[in-house]
Amino acid sequence: MLKLIFSAHARHIFKTIRQFHILEKLLVPYAPKAKWLSLFNFSRKHKQLKRGEALAQCLEQLGPVFIKFGQSLSTRPDIFPADIVVALSRLRDNVKPFPAKEAIAIIEKSMGKPLNKLFKTFDTIPLASASVAQVHCAELPDGEDVVVKIIRPGIDKLIQKDIALLRQFANKVDKRFKKAKRLRLPELIDEFEFTINHELDLRYEASNASLLKRNFKDSDIMHVPTMYWDYCHRNMLVSERIHGVPIDDFDTLNKHHVNMKKLAEDGVKIFFTQVFRDRFFHADMHAGNIFVNIDNPEKPVYCAVDFGIMGTISEDDQYYLAKNLLAFFKGDYETMARLHIQAGWVPEDTNLEHLTSAIRTVCEPIYQKPLEDISFGKLLLQLFEVAGQFEMRMQTQLMLLQKTLLNVEGLGRQIDGNIDLWKTALPILEDWAKSRYSFCRLTKKAIKHFPESMQILLENPELLIETLKPLKRAWDKA
Repeated sequence: MLKLIFSAHARHIFKTIRQFHILEKLLVPYAPKAKWLSLFNFSRKHKQLKRGEALAQCLEQLGPVFIKFGQSLSTRPDIFPADIVVALSRLRDNVKPFPAKEAIAIIEKSMGKPLNKLFKTFDTIPLASASVAQVHCAELPDGEDVVVKIIRPGIDKLIQKDIALLRQFANKVDKRFKKAKRLRLPELIDEFEFTINHELDLRYEASNASLLKRNFKDSDIMHVPTMYWDYCHRNMLVSERIHGVPIDDFDTLNKHHVNMKKLAEDGVKIFFTQVFRDRFFHADMHAGNIFVNIDNPEKPVYCAVDFGIMGTISEDDQYYLAKNLLAFFKGDYETMARLHIQAGWVPEDTNLEHLTSAIRTVCEPIYQKPLEDISFGKLLLQLFEVAGQFEMRMQTQLMLLQKTLLNVEGLGRQIDGNIDLWKTALPILEDWAKSRYSFCRLTKKAIKHFPESMQILLENPELLIETLKPLKRAWDKA
C-alpha cells in the first residue's frame, strides 16, 4: 500500500487535485475544518471556476479512469448537488488511440487465427477511441461491413490501481469528516468498480445489444446493430457497421431536409418506450452514441451504438414513476408524496404532510409553466433532491434513468426547440396504464402465480379460510 501511495502515478494525481483547488471547493461545505487545505500552494489559475466545472476539468486531466468515475458520479443526484451533477454529465472520454499492432495482437489472441483469416479488410486507423476501448472498421470474408471494438491493453491494471487510490481517498475522507459521510464515498467506489468491470467484458455489451435489438425488431424508427457472436469475446466484439449522420450534426441534417420535428418526437418515443414498455433502456444516450439514417429524410431512423451501460428498472419502480408523472400533471402533490412512501423511496414513517409540502414547494413553479417548457429530467432531479431531505435511499438505476432523461430532453430540444415532451410521452404512458390494468394481463398474471399462491394457502389453512370468508358472505347475501 505504501508503494502505491508514494508512486509517481499517485503523486501526479495529488498534484492535479491540488492544482484545481478542488478538495477545498468540495469539502468545505461538508466540513469547515477542510479550510486548512488552502495552506497548500494551490494554483490560482482555476480558482474562479465553479466547483462542478473545477471537478470536471480536474477529472479530465487525471485520465480515463477518473473520467469514467466522474460520469458515474453524474448519476447520483441523491448525493451530490445539481451543479456538480450537471457539470459531470458533460464529461466525454476522447482518448489518444493505442497502436494498431496492439489491437491486431489482441484480436488474433482472442480468435486464435491470423487477422487475414478473420477479415477481408481491416482499417488500422481507429474510427473512435475512448477510455476503455477503441473501434476499427473491417470487412468480413462475405463482404459485410463491420466494426471491431477492442479493450485497451493494460487498462484493467490501470483501473485497479486507480480504484485502490480512489478507495483510499474515500475511506480517509469518510473517517476524517463526519458531515462528509452523507456522500457515501466508499459505497460509490464499490458501485463504480462493479460497473467498470462489466464494461471490461465486451460479452456483456453484446448481450445488451442483442436484447435491445429484439425489443425493437419491428420498429421503423430505431435500428440496433447486429452482434456477430462468433467474433465476440471478453476483449473484443464485432458488430454491424452503422452508416449514419451524428445526431448533433445539424448542418448535414438540415442540408438533407430531414424532418426535424419527427426526429425529435421519435427520440422521446424511443426512450419512453424503453422505460415504460421494456423496463430496459440505453443509459448512455449522448450525442456520440446516436446516429441518424437519412435515406428517407421524411422518415429518419435512429441508430444507437455503445451498449456498455444499460439501465433496468423494476416493475414497481416503473409503476411509481408513471404514477408520479401523472399525478404531477394533475397538481396532486399529496398523491406524489404517498407514492414516494409506498415505493420505499423515503422511510415509511415519513410525515406525509411535511413531504407533501416539500414536493409542492419544488413542483409548483414547474407546474405553472407551459407544458412544452417542462423538463421531465429536471422534475425528477428536484424530486430526488426533496426525497434526499427525508433520508432517501434510491436505487442506482433510477439515477441512470434521470441522467439519461436529461440527455434525451437536451437532444430533443436541440433538434426541435418547440417539441412538447408531455404531448409526445403521454400516449406511451396511457398505453402503459391500459396494458397494466387490462383483463388479459391480470388474467395472465393470476395464472402465472396460481401454483405458488395455492401452495401457500394449502400450507397455511388459516389463510385459506380468511380468503374464502368474503366469498361465503357474498354467497349468503345472494
